Amino acid sequence: MGKTAFIFAGQGSQAPGMGKELAENFECANAVFDEASEALGFDIKDMIFNGDQETLMITENTQPTIVTMSVAALRVLQEKGVKPDVVAGLSLGEYTAHVAAGSLKFADAVKLVRKRGKYMQEEVPVGVGAMAAILGLTAAEVREAAEKASQVGVCTGANFNCPGQIVVSGEAAAVEKCCEIAKEMGAKRAVKLAVSAPFHCALLTGAGEKLAKEMENVEVYDMDVPVITNVTGDYIKDKGEIKQLLKDQVSNSVLWEDSIRRMLADGVDTFIEIGPGKALSGFMKKIDRGAVCYNVEDMASLEKTLAGLGITE
Repeated sequence: MGKTAFIFAGQGSQAPGMGKELAENFECANAVFDEASEALGFDIKDMIFNGDQETLMITENTQPTIVTMSVAALRVLQEKGVKPDVVAGLSLGEYTAHVAAGSLKFADAVKLVRKRGKYMQEEVPVGVGAMAAILGLTAAEVREAAEKASQVGVCTGANFNCPGQIVVSGEAAAVEKCCEIAKEMGAKRAVKLAVSAPFHCALLTGAGEKLAKEMENVEVYDMDVPVITNVTGDYIKDKGEIKQLLKDQVSNSVLWEDSIRRMLADGVDTFIEIGPGKALSGFMKKIDRGAVCYNVEDMASLEKTLAGLGITE
Protein backbone atom coordinates (compact mmCIF):
# COMPACT_ATOMS: atom_id res chain seq x y z
CA MET A 1 0.00 0.00 0.00
CA GLY A 2 1.46 3.34 -1.05
CA LYS A 3 1.64 6.45 1.08
CA THR A 4 0.03 9.84 0.66
CA ALA A 5 1.70 13.23 1.09
CA PHE A 6 0.03 16.60 1.51
CA ILE A 7 2.13 19.31 -0.17
CA PHE A 8 1.35 22.98 0.35
CA ALA A 9 1.57 25.87 -2.07
CA GLY A 10 4.03 28.72 -1.72
CA GLN A 11 3.81 32.31 -2.89
CA GLY A 12 2.86 33.16 -6.46
CA SER A 13 -0.54 31.60 -7.15
CA GLN A 14 -2.61 33.98 -5.02
CA ALA A 15 -5.79 35.30 -6.66
CA PRO A 16 -8.84 37.28 -5.52
CA GLY A 17 -11.69 34.95 -4.53
CA MET A 18 -9.44 31.97 -3.77
CA GLY A 19 -11.14 29.56 -1.40
CA LYS A 20 -14.53 31.29 -1.62
CA GLU A 21 -16.28 28.25 -3.12
CA LEU A 22 -14.96 26.01 -0.35
CA ALA A 23 -16.05 28.52 2.32
CA GLU A 24 -19.54 28.70 0.81
CA ASN A 25 -19.88 24.92 0.78
CA PHE A 26 -18.10 23.88 3.99
CA GLU A 27 -18.51 25.49 7.40
CA CYS A 28 -15.11 24.10 8.47
CA ALA A 29 -13.49 26.10 5.63
CA ASN A 30 -15.50 29.25 6.33
CA ALA A 31 -14.46 29.08 9.99
CA VAL A 32 -10.78 29.23 8.98
CA PHE A 33 -11.26 32.58 7.21
CA ASP A 34 -13.08 33.95 10.28
CA GLU A 35 -10.37 32.63 12.61
CA ALA A 36 -7.68 34.32 10.50
CA SER A 37 -9.52 37.66 10.61
CA GLU A 38 -9.81 37.39 14.38
CA ALA A 39 -6.13 36.46 14.82
CA LEU A 40 -4.89 39.29 12.57
CA GLY A 41 -7.28 41.97 13.78
CA PHE A 42 -8.64 42.88 10.33
CA ASP A 43 -11.05 41.36 7.81
CA ILE A 44 -8.70 39.16 5.79
CA LYS A 45 -11.72 37.21 4.54
CA ASP A 46 -12.95 40.36 2.77
CA MET A 47 -9.43 41.02 1.43
CA ILE A 48 -9.28 37.53 -0.11
CA PHE A 49 -12.85 37.28 -1.42
CA ASN A 50 -13.41 40.88 -2.54
CA GLY A 51 -9.93 42.43 -2.79
CA ASP A 52 -7.83 43.08 -5.89
CA GLN A 53 -4.70 41.41 -7.23
CA GLU A 54 -2.50 44.42 -6.34
CA THR A 55 -3.43 44.15 -2.66
CA LEU A 56 -2.78 40.41 -2.62
CA MET A 57 0.61 40.95 -4.29
CA ILE A 58 1.93 42.89 -1.27
CA THR A 59 4.09 40.29 0.45
CA GLU A 60 2.77 40.88 3.96
CA ASN A 61 -0.73 40.24 2.55
CA THR A 62 0.25 37.44 0.17
CA GLN A 63 1.67 35.21 2.88
CA PRO A 64 -1.26 35.17 5.36
CA THR A 65 -3.87 34.99 2.60
CA ILE A 66 -2.26 31.92 1.01
CA VAL A 67 -1.81 30.15 4.36
CA THR A 68 -5.44 30.92 5.28
CA MET A 69 -6.83 29.62 1.99
CA SER A 70 -4.58 26.53 2.16
CA VAL A 71 -5.67 25.68 5.72
CA ALA A 72 -9.32 26.10 4.69
CA ALA A 73 -8.79 23.52 1.92
CA LEU A 74 -6.89 21.30 4.38
CA ARG A 75 -9.81 21.36 6.85
CA VAL A 76 -12.20 20.16 4.12
CA LEU A 77 -9.94 17.20 3.29
CA GLN A 78 -9.62 16.39 6.99
CA GLU A 79 -13.40 16.51 7.36
CA LYS A 80 -13.62 14.03 4.47
CA GLY A 81 -11.29 11.69 6.37
CA VAL A 82 -8.25 12.11 4.12
CA LYS A 83 -5.05 11.76 6.14
CA PRO A 84 -1.43 12.21 5.04
CA ASP A 85 1.52 10.00 5.92
CA VAL A 86 3.90 12.94 5.50
CA VAL A 87 3.61 16.70 4.83
CA ALA A 88 5.79 19.37 3.24
CA GLY A 89 5.33 22.86 1.85
CA LEU A 90 7.22 25.00 -0.63
CA SER A 91 8.77 27.96 1.22
CA LEU A 92 5.74 29.72 2.74
CA GLY A 93 3.84 26.42 2.43
CA GLU A 94 6.03 24.91 5.15
CA TYR A 95 4.01 26.90 7.69
CA THR A 96 0.80 25.28 6.43
CA ALA A 97 2.54 21.90 6.64
CA HIS A 98 3.22 22.57 10.33
CA VAL A 99 -0.45 23.44 10.88
CA ALA A 100 -1.38 20.15 9.18
CA ALA A 101 1.08 18.27 11.41
CA GLY A 102 -0.21 19.94 14.57
CA SER A 103 3.18 21.49 15.34
CA LEU A 104 1.85 25.07 14.88
CA LYS A 105 -1.55 26.44 15.82
CA PHE A 106 -3.21 28.07 12.82
CA ALA A 107 -3.71 31.43 14.59
CA ASP A 108 0.02 31.54 15.45
CA ALA A 109 1.05 30.53 11.91
CA VAL A 110 -1.07 33.18 10.19
CA LYS A 111 0.27 35.93 12.48
CA LEU A 112 3.85 34.73 11.97
CA VAL A 113 3.66 34.71 8.18
CA ARG A 114 2.23 38.24 8.09
CA LYS A 115 5.30 39.37 10.04
CA ARG A 116 7.51 37.15 7.85
CA GLY A 117 6.21 38.88 4.72
CA LYS A 118 6.71 42.31 6.27
CA TYR A 119 10.28 41.58 7.40
CA MET A 120 11.25 40.01 4.07
CA GLN A 121 9.91 43.04 2.19
CA GLU A 122 11.59 45.58 4.48
CA GLU A 123 14.99 43.89 4.52
CA VAL A 124 15.96 44.79 0.95
CA PRO A 125 14.78 48.02 -0.74
CA VAL A 126 12.77 47.44 -3.92
CA GLY A 127 15.09 47.28 -6.94
CA VAL A 128 18.21 46.28 -4.98
CA GLY A 129 17.52 42.54 -5.19
CA ALA A 130 16.22 40.27 -7.93
CA MET A 131 15.31 36.67 -8.70
CA ALA A 132 15.45 34.73 -11.98
CA ALA A 133 14.38 31.29 -13.15
CA ILE A 134 17.10 29.34 -14.96
CA LEU A 135 15.63 26.73 -17.30
CA GLY A 136 17.48 23.79 -18.78
CA LEU A 137 20.56 23.50 -16.55
CA THR A 138 21.34 21.00 -13.81
CA ALA A 139 21.49 22.00 -10.14
CA ALA A 140 25.30 21.73 -10.22
CA GLU A 141 25.50 23.97 -13.30
CA VAL A 142 23.26 26.62 -11.72
CA ARG A 143 25.34 26.56 -8.54
CA GLU A 144 28.46 27.07 -10.68
CA ALA A 145 26.87 30.00 -12.56
CA ALA A 146 25.73 31.61 -9.28
CA GLU A 147 29.20 31.19 -7.80
CA LYS A 148 30.80 32.93 -10.79
CA ALA A 149 28.21 35.73 -10.60
CA SER A 150 28.99 36.18 -6.90
CA GLN A 151 32.07 38.16 -7.94
CA VAL A 152 29.62 40.97 -8.79
CA GLY A 153 27.52 40.60 -5.61
CA VAL A 154 25.33 38.19 -3.64
CA CYS A 155 23.89 35.44 -5.86
CA THR A 156 22.76 31.98 -4.88
CA GLY A 157 20.45 29.14 -5.87
CA ALA A 158 17.16 29.94 -4.11
CA ASN A 159 14.60 27.35 -5.23
CA PHE A 160 15.65 23.92 -6.52
CA ASN A 161 12.13 23.14 -7.74
CA CYS A 162 12.56 20.30 -10.21
CA PRO A 163 14.96 19.14 -12.94
CA GLY A 164 15.61 22.00 -15.35
CA GLN A 165 13.87 24.70 -13.30
CA ILE A 166 15.95 26.43 -10.65
CA VAL A 167 15.53 29.95 -9.29
CA VAL A 168 18.48 32.16 -8.33
CA SER A 169 18.30 35.10 -5.96
CA GLY A 170 20.52 37.97 -4.86
CA GLU A 171 21.64 41.48 -5.75
CA ALA A 172 20.18 42.68 -9.05
CA ALA A 173 23.51 43.08 -10.89
CA ALA A 174 24.73 39.65 -9.76
CA VAL A 175 21.48 37.95 -10.78
CA GLU A 176 21.73 39.66 -14.19
CA LYS A 177 25.30 38.35 -14.51
CA CYS A 178 24.18 34.85 -13.48
CA CYS A 179 21.56 34.89 -16.25
CA GLU A 180 24.24 35.79 -18.81
CA ILE A 181 26.58 33.06 -17.56
CA ALA A 182 23.75 30.50 -17.51
CA LYS A 183 22.88 31.26 -21.14
CA GLU A 184 26.54 30.86 -22.10
CA MET A 185 26.48 27.48 -20.33
CA GLY A 186 23.53 26.37 -22.45
CA ALA A 187 20.46 27.35 -20.44
CA LYS A 188 17.30 27.34 -22.58
CA ARG A 189 16.08 30.50 -20.86
CA ALA A 190 16.93 32.77 -17.94
CA VAL A 191 13.87 34.76 -16.92
CA LYS A 192 13.76 37.57 -14.36
CA LEU A 193 10.83 37.07 -11.95
CA ALA A 194 8.32 39.74 -10.96
CA VAL A 195 9.00 39.57 -7.22
CA SER A 196 9.23 42.30 -4.62
CA ALA A 197 12.26 40.94 -2.77
CA PRO A 198 15.16 38.48 -3.32
CA PHE A 199 13.85 35.52 -1.32
CA HIS A 200 15.98 32.69 0.06
CA CYS A 201 19.40 34.31 -0.12
CA ALA A 202 21.87 35.87 2.34
CA LEU A 203 20.37 39.35 1.81
CA LEU A 204 17.41 38.20 3.93
CA THR A 205 19.41 37.00 6.94
CA GLY A 206 18.22 40.01 8.96
CA ALA A 207 14.58 39.15 8.23
CA GLY A 208 15.21 35.67 9.65
CA GLU A 209 16.65 37.20 12.81
CA LYS A 210 13.55 39.37 13.28
CA LEU A 211 11.31 36.37 12.65
CA ALA A 212 13.22 34.36 15.27
CA LYS A 213 12.39 37.10 17.78
CA GLU A 214 8.68 36.76 16.94
CA MET A 215 8.88 32.99 17.31
CA GLU A 216 10.12 33.31 20.90
CA ASN A 217 6.48 34.03 21.82
CA VAL A 218 5.08 31.10 19.85
CA GLU A 219 4.72 27.57 21.15
CA VAL A 220 5.55 24.63 18.91
CA TYR A 221 4.12 21.19 19.51
CA ASP A 222 5.06 17.60 18.72
CA MET A 223 4.37 16.69 15.09
CA ASP A 224 1.45 14.28 14.62
CA VAL A 225 2.66 13.62 11.07
CA PRO A 226 6.28 13.69 9.79
CA VAL A 227 7.30 17.04 8.25
CA ILE A 228 10.00 17.43 5.61
CA THR A 229 11.76 20.79 5.69
CA ASN A 230 12.95 22.89 2.75
CA VAL A 231 16.30 23.63 4.41
CA THR A 232 17.59 20.04 4.42
CA GLY A 233 15.16 18.22 2.12
CA ASP A 234 14.76 15.72 4.96
CA TYR A 235 12.59 14.99 8.00
CA ILE A 236 12.51 17.28 11.02
CA LYS A 237 13.66 15.06 13.88
CA ASP A 238 11.83 16.75 16.75
CA LYS A 239 9.96 19.94 17.62
CA GLY A 240 13.12 21.47 19.09
CA GLU A 241 14.43 22.02 15.53
CA ILE A 242 11.35 23.75 14.12
CA LYS A 243 12.01 27.39 15.07
CA GLN A 244 15.64 27.31 13.91
CA LEU A 245 14.66 25.73 10.59
CA LEU A 246 11.93 28.32 9.97
CA LYS A 247 14.42 31.08 10.75
CA ASP A 248 17.06 29.56 8.44
CA GLN A 249 14.51 28.96 5.69
CA VAL A 250 14.14 32.71 5.03
CA SER A 251 17.72 33.03 3.74
CA ASN A 252 18.52 29.42 2.72
CA SER A 253 17.84 27.53 -0.50
CA VAL A 254 14.53 25.68 -0.84
CA LEU A 255 15.45 22.06 -1.60
CA TRP A 256 12.06 21.11 -3.03
CA GLU A 257 13.19 18.45 -5.49
CA ASP A 258 15.22 16.77 -2.71
CA SER A 259 12.14 16.89 -0.44
CA ILE A 260 9.97 15.18 -3.05
CA ARG A 261 12.62 12.57 -3.84
CA ARG A 262 12.91 11.77 -0.12
CA MET A 263 9.16 11.10 0.02
CA LEU A 264 9.26 8.99 -3.14
CA ALA A 265 12.12 6.92 -1.68
CA ASP A 266 9.98 6.29 1.40
CA GLY A 267 7.08 4.89 -0.60
CA VAL A 268 4.91 7.97 -1.19
CA ASP A 269 3.07 7.48 -4.48
CA THR A 270 0.16 9.91 -4.10
CA PHE A 271 0.64 13.65 -3.64
CA ILE A 272 -2.17 16.09 -2.88
CA GLU A 273 -1.30 19.74 -3.56
CA ILE A 274 -3.31 21.95 -1.23
CA GLY A 275 -3.73 25.68 -1.82
CA PRO A 276 -4.05 28.02 -4.79
CA GLY A 277 -2.70 26.99 -8.19
CA LYS A 278 -1.01 23.86 -9.49
CA ALA A 279 2.67 24.86 -9.52
CA LEU A 280 3.73 21.94 -7.32
CA SER A 281 1.85 19.47 -9.54
CA GLY A 282 3.80 20.88 -12.49
CA PHE A 283 7.10 20.34 -10.67
CA MET A 284 5.97 16.83 -9.77
CA LYS A 285 5.57 15.84 -13.42
CA LYS A 286 9.22 16.74 -14.03
CA ILE A 287 10.46 14.92 -10.91
CA ASP A 288 8.49 11.67 -11.32
CA ARG A 289 5.82 11.24 -13.97
CA GLY A 290 4.72 7.99 -12.34
CA ALA A 291 3.50 9.60 -9.12
CA VAL A 292 -0.19 10.39 -8.80
CA CYS A 293 -0.79 14.08 -8.12
CA TYR A 294 -4.09 15.72 -7.19
CA ASN A 295 -4.82 19.27 -6.11
CA VAL A 296 -7.47 20.95 -3.97
CA GLU A 297 -8.28 24.63 -4.47
CA ASP A 298 -11.99 24.75 -5.35
CA MET A 299 -15.06 22.49 -5.58
CA ALA A 300 -14.15 20.98 -8.97
CA SER A 301 -10.61 20.01 -7.89
CA LEU A 302 -11.89 18.74 -4.54
CA GLU A 303 -14.46 16.47 -6.21
CA LYS A 304 -11.86 15.17 -8.68
CA THR A 305 -9.43 14.43 -5.83
CA LEU A 306 -12.04 12.66 -3.69
CA ALA A 307 -13.14 10.58 -6.71
CA GLY A 308 -9.50 9.67 -7.44
CA LEU A 309 -9.02 8.58 -3.84
CA GLY A 310 -12.22 6.51 -3.97
CA ILE A 311 -14.03 8.66 -1.39
CA THR A 312 -17.74 9.10 -2.05
CA GLU A 313 -19.97 11.70 -0.44
